[in-house]
Amino acid sequence: MKTDIVIVGAGPAGIFTALELIRRGSKKKIVMVEKGVAVEKRRCPKAKTKDCVNCKPYCHITTGFSGAGAFSDGKLSLSYEVGGDLPTLIGENTAQELINYADGIYLEFGADTKIEGVSDYEAVKEIRKNAIQAGLKLVDCPIRHMGTEKAQDIYYRIEQYLIENGVELMFGYECDNVILQEDKCLGVVIHKGEENLEIFADKTVIATGRRGAEWLEKICAEHSIAHQPGTVDIGVRVEVRNEVMEKVNDVLYESKLIGYPRPFKNKVRTFCQNPGGFVSQENYDDDLAVVNGHSYKDKKSDNTNLAILCSHNFSYPFNQPIAYAQKVGELTNMLGAGHIMVQRFGDILDGKRTWEKELAQSNVRPTLKDAVAGDITAAMPYRSMINIINFIQAVDQVVPGFASYETLLYSPELKFYSNRVKMDKDLNTNVKGLHCLGDSSGWTRGLMMASIMGVLMGRKIAEQED
Repeated sequence: MKTDIVIVGAGPAGIFTALELIRRGSKKKIVMVEKGVAVEKRRCPKAKTKDCVNCKPYCHITTGFSGAGAFSDGKLSLSYEVGGDLPTLIGENTAQELINYADGIYLEFGADTKIEGVSDYEAVKEIRKNAIQAGLKLVDCPIRHMGTEKAQDIYYRIEQYLIENGVELMFGYECDNVILQEDKCLGVVIHKGEENLEIFADKTVIATGRRGAEWLEKICAEHSIAHQPGTVDIGVRVEVRNEVMEKVNDVLYESKLIGYPRPFKNKVRTFCQNPGGFVSQENYDDDLAVVNGHSYKDKKSDNTNLAILCSHNFSYPFNQPIAYAQKVGELTNMLGAGHIMVQRFGDILDGKRTWEKELAQSNVRPTLKDAVAGDITAAMPYRSMINIINFIQAVDQVVPGFASYETLLYSPELKFYSNRVKMDKDLNTNVKGLHCLGDSSGWTRGLMMASIMGVLMGRKIAEQED
């Protein structure tokens, strides 16, 4: 099979590459390969079964058109300060201009016009002052919240737009490898069931998301695609009553706090805050269950959940941070008999496990109903656990009640984007014709930053046609 451009992965980075090429009037033939299904066919059976059934061959929450982000909280961060390290590659001004541009596209396809977190400047100043006193940094980022269910509608419209404009979407195909000839990429090898296919293309764009980070790391190592081990995030999903987070939810919607707690001084941050949201389970390859959070526009719970992530960087002689994080997750899954584990913060401080009957008597009732009460500290690395405990106690100075006895901690929350592919500001790798985008590239984290990387890629390819 021959095409002009092949895009592997139909998440935001891949989608916006194709979208921008169309908007720029490109005449190139575009083929997009996606392991999952079309967005309108993505269904998580847990709504009916009440328990995660570990769907095969992949989890519908993490895989399919629009990727994992659209099926979690559906939030667009509108500041270059949030979403990864891409601004260090392309420049802060360029990143912000691209965010404004991509935000306009989301609006065209039906995103809510309301922007959260920009209404009360004096209240933000008060929260920032409290954060400074606690040794934390507040990043007050404007948020456009699409919502988990609304995001699916928006991406469906984008999906149909791509089809109407000639993009060939190949669902159910998994990419096995890239085709290289010396220092040039000629395309990819894919399969679907027993069918094996080679796609030859002038441009190959790999945008496989966090789920594809480990695969891309192996491809880089196999073919000497310049890369380096980056950061891996290990943490927990915290859940408290809405009343505890009421002020922050009203003023900021999503409070992005960063700290470097003693004694280790690793970077620890909040991520993906969901007011009135629901804690959820995602399944990765090899039956690895990880925790995440959903936030709907119309459906609300009594709780707010958010991630607390501890960043780990490794140097000589160890260079497999993704494998390290996976081992942490596997050990936690083992203790939870294949389920997400949950523990009360007070029980952690008391050195005891949490029991189901204690959760039933608590003010904070788990929104992830099939989470198993237990002891997450039996699997969490000491360094990570101490960082998380100290960070939670610091956040309590900003949000009183955050470090209460009944605060729930779910584990494991892992982010797989540690492999950093080396590229220039035009998104070229050391292999001609090969480009790596989005969270799997190690440069972005989240919907918006992945989207703008796709926009930039589309522009760079279109410029070569002019």
